[in-house]
Amino acid sequence: MKTHPLPVYLQRFFTERLATQLKASPNTIASYRDTFRLLLRYAAARLRRSPTELRVADIDADLVGLFLADIESTRGNSARSRNARLSAIRSFFKYVAVNEPQLLHHCQRILAMPPKRHEKRAIDYLSRAEIEALIAAPALSNWHGRRDRALLALALQTGLRVSELIGLSCGDIVLGAGAHVRSMGKGRKERATPIRKDSVKMLRDWLTERGGADADPVFVSNRNQRLSRDAVEQIVRRHVQAASVKCPSLKKKRVTPHVLRHSAAMQLLQNGVDRTVIALWLGHESVETTQMYIHADIQLKEKAMARTRPIKAPPGRYQPGDKLLAFLEAL
Repeated sequence: MKTHPLPVYLQRFFTERLATQLKASPNTIASYRDTFRLLLRYAAARLRRSPTELRVADIDADLVGLFLADIESTRGNSARSRNARLSAIRSFFKYVAVNEPQLLHHCQRILAMPPKRHEKRAIDYLSRAEIEALIAAPALSNWHGRRDRALLALALQTGLRVSELIGLSCGDIVLGAGAHVRSMGKGRKERATPIRKDSVKMLRDWLTERGGADADPVFVSNRNQRLSRDAVEQIVRRHVQAASVKCPSLKKKRVTPHVLRHSAAMQLLQNGVDRTVIALWLGHESVETTQMYIHADIQLKEKAMARTRPIKAPPGRYQPGDKLLAFLEAL
């Protein structure tokens, strides 16, 4: 009788399914890897067997449910993180279900597990004054300041993701007539984003000082290596703190590299750019994704409200006559 050892299917999932068939991005593979590292450790501790001794049948819906609850309670993961872990697990069991029909019922129970609902907060973004203060924050008297200003200006004007920013090579930036930057986004979709004249000057000055070949990274560390995600987050955090001296409203905001992306999108929306164009600009898979910027734009809502007429109705509040109704109204 076939035992369906878990290591065999998991290794094939990463090498054949993700890397070869789907050509998943390094970020996707790393996220799935981290999920299964956590899951295997949890399953090994609960079942008292080493990960290499586990079978596919050992990872059932009950164990997955307990694992998801555990990462929320012990690791403090949010509902979004929990759903991302569940998505990785479901992807693996879809692969198993196709390759092993005998395990179809076992896989279906896991595939039927729903994601957890969570609050959808309004997105954070910077105003025009905050954007200008942030770009002006880096000191141009040193190499780091000139690098950081070019990075912030490019991020706030193009709306590139962090992975796209740190993945840029010198040859990806085209200056002169039709200046633009080429980037590889999610789903291995390549796109070209135009660059404004003010950003062109900053980038030209930086690339001249950088002096790298076409294949060399645009933004580098002290060791002449590509910047990491953490390094970009530290750069943003440091200059937001400096900019908040002249722009106090920044003190009330939690600014991350992704907030710079949102800020670029909001600048486009507030200047009348159609959301279809914004979706193309940002590399969104669907135009509906851009809907969140419309929800967050208070100026757009204020303009809409200005076109409405006040309701001519006498002031006052309805008072129920019945005691039971009054009790219910007071709840």
